[in-house]
Amino acid sequence: MMTPTTKKQLRLTYTCLSTLCLLRNYNCASAFLSPTSLLQSPPRANIIINNIIHNPSSSRRNTFQLSSTTEESSSSIINESYVAPPEEIERRRNLAIISHPDSGKTTMTEKLLLYGGALQQAGAVRMKGEQRATQSDFMEMEKQRGISISSTVMSFEYGKLHVNILDTPGHQDFSEDTYRALAAADNAVMLLDAAKGLEPQTRKLFEVCRMRKLPLFTFVNKMDRPALSPYEIMDQIEQEFGLETYPILWPIGDGDRFKGVLDRMNDVVHLFDRGDRKSKAEVEVVPMTDLATLEERINDEELFEKLKEDQELLGELISPLDMERVMAGEQSPLFFGSAMTNFGVQLFLDKFCDMGTKPNGRLANIQEEVKGKKAKEKASANNNDDDEADELISPGHEEFSGFVFKTQANLDPKHRDRLAYIRIVSGSFQKGMKVGHSRSKPGKKYNLAQAQTLFGSDRESVEVAYPGDVIGINNPGNFAIGDTLFTGNEKIAFPGIPSFSPEKFAYIRNPNPSSYKSFQKGIEQLLAEGAVQALRQRNDEGGGPLILAAVGQLQFEVVQARLKSEYKVDSDMEAIGYTLARWADGGWDAVDKADAAGKLFGIMIVQDRWGRPVLLFRNDWKAASVAEDEKYLELKPWSKPPMFE
Repeated sequence: MMTPTTKKQLRLTYTCLSTLCLLRNYNCASAFLSPTSLLQSPPRANIIINNIIHNPSSSRRNTFQLSSTTEESSSSIINESYVAPPEEIERRRNLAIISHPDSGKTTMTEKLLLYGGALQQAGAVRMKGEQRATQSDFMEMEKQRGISISSTVMSFEYGKLHVNILDTPGHQDFSEDTYRALAAADNAVMLLDAAKGLEPQTRKLFEVCRMRKLPLFTFVNKMDRPALSPYEIMDQIEQEFGLETYPILWPIGDGDRFKGVLDRMNDVVHLFDRGDRKSKAEVEVVPMTDLATLEERINDEELFEKLKEDQELLGELISPLDMERVMAGEQSPLFFGSAMTNFGVQLFLDKFCDMGTKPNGRLANIQEEVKGKKAKEKASANNNDDDEADELISPGHEEFSGFVFKTQANLDPKHRDRLAYIRIVSGSFQKGMKVGHSRSKPGKKYNLAQAQTLFGSDRESVEVAYPGDVIGINNPGNFAIGDTLFTGNEKIAFPGIPSFSPEKFAYIRNPNPSSYKSFQKGIEQLLAEGAVQALRQRNDEGGGPLILAAVGQLQFEVVQARLKSEYKVDSDMEAIGYTLARWADGGWDAVDKADAAGKLFGIMIVQDRWGRPVLLFRNDWKAASVAEDEKYLELKPWSKPPMFE
């Protein structure tokens, strides 16, 4: 029941909104808003007022309407001005953490969440006793094996900033999932094991970061164990990657003698006390100018003398920190610490928040949305340009846009849900908004009735989100990895996320005909997630044998384990003796020409999910030979999904 005071406030708000709408020359019919609707959704009333005041330039479509959603019985006010407030863009930071397996990546993620205030107690990758599981490794197989199988997203508020962390799999068998997560990131953190330095998977993922032109921060982990010399690690990075490093946090000792770090930006030393690994470390801060106190607290003459020597040497030999070069991927801020013992983690988080880039724009292909016969003619005319993304969509763009970089089924096994992870590129998401879809027919719109912010497997309903954020939306099966969602009259498509050449191939079959529907549903949803790739014989529309293609054997094991645990079905797999795939960009005519000439003997010809020709080879030599001799095939070790359909 409304009190007199509440009614008075409502009437005032209602009058202000109607007057502002009229003054801005908005659509009069939609300007007069229901006071009851305002009462039911006060935050939206505030959003509307702020957008009218701060975004007058977008008056051509800054109208308000009442829209029913599947979740709310009452009407909700939807603001059709999707311009994101500049202050919300400025305070977003996101980062993806990459590393070789067992470098401490998931532990590092947990400790960032701990210091970010998102957790009260950090979890353990391999649980013992009463230790709790990590927030990011929530799948049963991840808990059992102590490895990350799927990328996860965690969001939290830290000071005045909103931080999104993408924890990625380190195992090479799941490198495609890592690549997809990096497509959604604006910054990357390369985590190294202090005892091992650069490792094979680190090298591969670095190249992906370089290709994506991501600012790269380097954190050398496990300094609480015997480690390589910091200078040796810097040498490795510069020699192998051609990447100059600038030490921000410099270690004082290693192993049992690891005392803390020198913050070279502020010329102070942070000394740590070893304590409970699940809680924040006790820290003592001593200025470098207070040498007497430092010598006493370090209590190790050799380490004290080395600290003074290192400070002087680094000041003389290391080039200054240049943030323009950092943003261009030419220089990497370097940090040393120990995630397990919490040494240096909060310092890293603070420095990253200061130095990391805010959300960036993305290049896209933009077409005018045209319906009917004209749409087909225009699509045909632009067919050759579909893969060209040459227009920059900035975070401040007047329309909403975002792309799907991951899908996940059964986050809540009780409800058999499916979620699409959307990285917002421009504009603001508003609950109940209607969006276009890059691969749907012109004019078709989808109502985003509800969305969630993500924290591992936990979710919370969200009404508004901004560029740089990652949200989860219900996916009835329409949205696939690489798809673009957008508002406005122009059809936007960001470049698709590539699939790379698999190295393992196997037929998968259902041994129990009675479980046909559950088996098909499980396979369909796992393929949509990108857990593995699917190949079929030419012109097979779904009735023939299904070939699964993966980077590594572990992907097959995950598929079978999830079919069993989540869909309650068994599966049989039969390996096929091929070791790599090549997409024939020359098309089926080129493949038929080569096949008729006897050039594809011993090569298996199949099609991918888009019906495009794929050749399976038994060895690298044969693939290289065919690519060299039959150039018209245009063989490539990767493929992108079509931008438009």
